[in-house]
Amino acid sequence: MRLAFLGTPDFAVPSLAELIAAGHEVACVYAQPPAPRGRGQAFRPSPVQAFGERQGLPVRTPRSLREPAEIEAFRALDLDAAVVVAFGQILPAAILDAPRLGALNLHASLLPRWRGAAPIQRAIMAGDPVTGVEVVRMTEGLDEGPILLSETVRIDAAETAGSLHDRLAAVGAQLLPRALASLERGTVRETPQSADGVTYAKKIKPAEARIDWTAPALVVDRRIRGLSPFPGAWFFSESGGRPVRIKALLSRVGQGEGAPGAVLDDRLLVACGEGAVRILRAQREGRAAQGGEDFLRGFPIPPGARLG
Repeated sequence: MRLAFLGTPDFAVPSLAELIAAGHEVACVYAQPPAPRGRGQAFRPSPVQAFGERQGLPVRTPRSLREPAEIEAFRALDLDAAVVVAFGQILPAAILDAPRLGALNLHASLLPRWRGAAPIQRAIMAGDPVTGVEVVRMTEGLDEGPILLSETVRIDAAETAGSLHDRLAAVGAQLLPRALASLERGTVRETPQSADGVTYAKKIKPAEARIDWTAPALVVDRRIRGLSPFPGAWFFSESGGRPVRIKALLSRVGQGEGAPGAVLDDRLLVACGEGAVRILRAQREGRAAQGGEDFLRGFPIPPGARLG
C-alpha cells in the first residue's frame, strides 16, 4: 500500500521500520519540527525524522497540518492510507479523509481508558494491572475512533514507563501490518469504543514530578516508576548545607514507618504518609543514573536525614 507515516518520538520508530520491512511504499514521513534536545539543548531532528532520513525517505516537518498548502501537498501524495503513531498534532478532517482508506492510529492503551497524551505514564501511576496497544481508525475526536486490532500487555510490579514504553512499541509495531492487510482486503472489523470507562491521560505537568512523601507508599512508588526515566520523579537532599535535587528512577514498596520523608536505614528506605519506599536507582543533576548502593557511595544519605 502507498502510505504516509506520521510520528515523532522513539515510540513510533519500530512501527515505521516494520511497515518498511513489510513492503509498504512510504510516500512521505511526517514528524514534528526539530526541537532543543539533550544536555546542550541544540536543535536536533526527532527520532522519526532521523530514522526516515537514514532510510532515504521523503520527510516533512510542518508546524501545522492545518495550513491549506500542507493539506494540498498531503492530498497530492495520492495515498491508500495514513498511519499515525504519537505524531503530536491534532489532525483536521481534510487530512484524515485524504487517503483512499482513511487514517489509522496506534495508541498505547486499552481504549477508552487513557485517551490522550500520556497513557503509559498514567497507567503505571494509577496502578493498572494491564494495558495494551490498539489500532484505531482516526476520527476528529481525541482517540475516539473504532478499534481494529488490540493486544493486551500485563504491567509488571517493577515496571517503569521506560520499560513499558519499549514493550508496547514492539507489540504495536507488529499490529500495524496486520491491520493494514485486513484493511486492504476489506475484511477489517471495526468495533466502536464503549461509552463507559472513559479516562484521559493528561500531559505530565512539571509540578507532578516532585515527590510528595506524605502520600501512601503505594502512590509514591507508582509515581516514581511512572515518571521514569522522563521527566523523573525528584526530591531534595541536603549536602554541605545546600539542597541537591535528585531523581528517583526505580523503587519498590518496603517495610517501615516514620515521619514522611525520613530516611529509615542506610539503604535509602524512605518513610511515606503510610508505609515506606526503598529507592533502587537514583540520579543527581549532571550525573549518570546509578543503582542505589553505587549512588550512596558517592552521595551518602544517612538514616535520620529528611528528604524534601
